[in-house]
Amino acid sequence: MSGTNGLGALGPSNYGLLGQLITDNQQVQNRLTQLTTQSASGYISNDFGGLGAGAAPALDLTAEISANTSLASGIQASNGALGVTQTAMQQIGSIASSFLTQLNGPGASNVSLLSANAQAAMTQLGQLLDTQNGNSYVFAGQDAANPPVANPSALPTSGLATQIQTAVAGLATNGVAATMTAIQSIASSNAAGTTPFSANLSAGVVPSSTAVIGTGETVATGILATTNLSGPSTAPYTTGSATRDLFASLATIAALPSTAANTTAYNGLVSAVRGLLQGVVTTNSNDQGILGIQQNQITAAGSLLTDTNTALQTQLTSLENVNMAATISNLNQAQTQLQASYRLIANTSSLSLANYI
Repeated sequence: MSGTNGLGALGPSNYGLLGQLITDNQQVQNRLTQLTTQSASGYISNDFGGLGAGAAPALDLTAEISANTSLASGIQASNGALGVTQTAMQQIGSIASSFLTQLNGPGASNVSLLSANAQAAMTQLGQLLDTQNGNSYVFAGQDAANPPVANPSALPTSGLATQIQTAVAGLATNGVAATMTAIQSIASSNAAGTTPFSANLSAGVVPSSTAVIGTGETVATGILATTNLSGPSTAPYTTGSATRDLFASLATIAALPSTAANTTAYNGLVSAVRGLLQGVVTTNSNDQGILGIQQNQITAAGSLLTDTNTALQTQLTSLENVNMAATISNLNQAQTQLQASYRLIANTSSLSLANYI
C-alpha cells in the first residue's frame, strides 16, 4: 500500500507534522538570520521601518541631532573667526600704544624716524584690517568676501595720507585747532580716493556678522573695520571710529615737519595726536572685552548644543541599538533550536505508515 496515497513513506498524520516542522524550521532560520545581522551590526534594523513603534521617535531624534550638529558647526566657525579677530585687535592696540609711547618719550624729537615708523604702521594697520579666517575677511562684517582695505601697501601715499600731509603743512599758518579739525574731516570722509575703506563699508550698508546659536536665535559677532563695539570715541577731534582715528594719527605723525620740531604749534599738534591715540587705546581695550563676551556667549551655546546632542544620541541609541548580551544569548538559543528542528524533520521523514499500525 506504500506510496499509493501520494505520501511516499509518510502516513497522513506524520505528513501534517512534517509540514508544521518545516514551517517552524523556516521561522527559526529567519530568526537566526535576523539575530546574526543584529549581532554583527549592533542595530535592531538597517532601516527605520524595522524599528516598529520606535521608528517615529527615532526619525525625530535623528532630525534634531542633525540640526544641532549643523548649528554647532556654524558656532565653531564663528568662534574661530572671533579668535582671529581678537588677535588682530590686540596687534592694532599695540600699534596705538607704541606710538603713544613714542610721542611721550625722547624719541618724539626724532621726526624722521617717527615719520618712517608711522608710514610702515599704516601699511601694517591696513593688513591687519584685511585679516582673514579661511576665505572670510573678519573686519568686513557680512561683506566678508571683500577686503575692508583695498590696497594696504599704498596707504602711505593714498589720498588720506596726502590730504592730511597738506593739512599738516599749513600748521604754522592755521594753528593746531584748525589743522586738527581738517584732519578730522579728512579721516571721516567716505569719498572715494580719500577713505582707505571699501565702498560698502564706507557707505555704511554692511551689517555686522552674526552667528546662529539656536532655532531663530542669532547674536552679533565680530567688529566692522569702520566702527567700535563700545560706542563712538569721545576724544577731542575724534572721527568717532577708533580705526579712522588711528589712521589719522599715523598719517599726521608721518607728515610732521622736522623743521618745526619743538615749536609751540608742533608740540600742540603732537599733544592732540596723543589724545587721539589714547582714545584709540581705550576704545580698543573696551572692544576686546566685548569680543570676549561674544566668545563666551557663543562657547556656552556650543557647549549646550553638545550636551543636548549627547542626551539625544543616548535616546536614539536606546531605540536603534540591540542589547548585545541578550542578542548573543538569543542567537545561541536559535542555533540550538535550528539544530533540534533539523533532527526532528529528519526523524519524521524516516517514519513510514507501518510505524502507526
